[in-house]
Parts: sequence; structure tokens; C-alpha cells
Amino acid sequence: MRSHSDDEREERWGRWDEGFDPCDEEGCQCQGPAERGRAWRELLREYMAHEPRGHWFFGGRRFTAWWGGPRGVNPLVGLMLSKGGGLLPLLVLHLLSQGPRYGNDIMREIETRSRGTWASNPGAIYPLLRVLEHQGLLSGAWEDPTKRTRRTYQLTDEGRKEYVHLKELMKPGLHEALDVMRALFDDLYAQDAQPAAGVTH
Repeated sequence: MRSHSDDEREERWGRWDEGFDPCDEEGCQCQGPAERGRAWRELLREYMAHEPRGHWFFGGRRFTAWWGGPRGVNPLVGLMLSKGGGLLPLLVLHLLSQGPRYGNDIMREIETRSRGTWASNPGAIYPLLRVLEHQGLLSGAWEDPTKRTRRTYQLTDEGRKEYVHLKELMKPGLHEALDVMRALFDDLYAQDAQPAAGVTH
């Protein structure tokens, strides 16, 4: 990736909110995921003046998505949906309330409904499905019992009751989380949207 002047750097980062992709720039030689990842790490290195992997904020495993490649996966969404976040079990029950599904179908649906900001993986979904089945909230059946290739899950009567109860139980907390996130966003960025002191238009 070629070096950029200070003005060019500011202009490039000014387009960050618009989904700017350094691989779309003229002359970029990005050919595959590895090269795209390098282009993004270089972009972040240029802006932060620091190697992303060693940066105190981005070095954590949860936040590598911000420097590991093209934006899409959002670690903040991941914190809500990953183990310990609380929303994933409810979301899985919600998807199964709409009809039977198998594991890969659930993962694809979550990625679609999260607008591609979080991609689940078998290590998160299948253990959860087994727990829910063990709790009697799901029933599962192999598509071919002799090969055990694909297992389809559906809610049991007890699972439907649990889904309704959890949905209502979590609703106030979700409302509060949305309000708090909006308040924090406004606190962090409201000043950025205001004209500088003494500037008139």
C-alpha cells in the first residue's frame, strides 16, 4: 500500500463511516482475504501510528475484527451475542419459534439478521443446542439416523413457554441497554457534530 499525505489520510478516514474500503482504491493490488487483511492493518497502522496487533485496545481477541480485515463483523455486536452476552440463547429460541432449523441454517440466519455484523460458529451454536435439548426445550432428529449428518431442531411445548417467558423477561433490560448505548453515543460524539466555538455559518 502506498504512503499517503496528511491531507489524504484525513480524507480517507473522513469516509470511515461511509464504509470506506482501502481495497477499492485505485492501484490497490488486493487479490484475496490475506491481502485485504494486510491492507486494513496498514490503514489502521497509518491512522493510529501503531501496530494494530500490539495496540492496547485492539490487541484483545474480541476486537481483532477491527484490524483483521474488511469491516462487517462488529465485535460490539459479538459481545451481546457471544457466550456470556445473553442474547444468543434467546435469539436461537426465537428462530426456532418460527419453524424447525438445523445448526448451519441457524448460523446463516443469525448472520443475515445481524446484517453480517456477527457470524456465529459451530463452537457457539452446537453446544448451546445440546444444552437446550438437554433442558427439554428442543427436540432434535437426525435427517439420516444411520449417518448422523444433519440434525434438525424444533421447540417443544416447554420450549415455547420458556421462549415467551425469556422474551418478556429480557425486554426491559434490552430497552435499558438501547437507551444507555444511545446516551453514551451522544455523550461521546455530540460535540463532534457541533460547530467549533466562535465559528458561524
